[in-house]
Amino acid sequence: MGDLLLVRHGETEWSLSGQHTSWSDIPLTDHGRDQARSLAPLIGKYRVDAAFTSPRVRARETAELAGFGHARVDEDLAEWDYGAYEGVTTVEIHRSRPDWFLFTDGVAPGPPEHPGESPEAVGARADRMLAKVDAALANTEGSVVLFAHGHYLRVLTARRLGLPPSAGAHFQLSTGTVSRLSYEHGRPVLATWNVRP
Repeated sequence: MGDLLLVRHGETEWSLSGQHTSWSDIPLTDHGRDQARSLAPLIGKYRVDAAFTSPRVRARETAELAGFGHARVDEDLAEWDYGAYEGVTTVEIHRSRPDWFLFTDGVAPGPPEHPGESPEAVGARADRMLAKVDAALANTEGSVVLFAHGHYLRVLTARRLGLPPSAGAHFQLSTGTVSRLSYEHGRPVLATWNVRP
């Protein structure tokens, strides 16, 4: 069975400012595009037989610039729905909720079309995505690559390792990086994390 490669999209203006970005379609910066292009040789070290991407432009552009313009778009790879915290920084949230922590508290409710997600809801989406990954891995010796977002990929990693969604808090993930989840003695393991070219 192949590995699962996780790619966080390149830099955006909001990733630079620390604004929570879920459904807002913020494009990559020029530096973010350079980051995405630089990922191609790093991912190219693996035989990739299936590629999936979040529907957001920053993830799709990263996939394309990294050489995976054919990646299948999957809504289950979208970033955590931040509800009322969309576009808001953690510093700003702490002014009214000083003890707030995303991975345990979730978000304040947003508008009807973006009500926000709890850690458990994001974990359930990650579990659905991992079932699709496992189906793809079962039919190949190659790897699967996912192009997605920081908080979501942290939760997905926790779930892959058999941990609760809140454990995603322990996996810091920078823009324009590749991480690899593999197996050892039949158990999922973190093989490499947060690697830049």
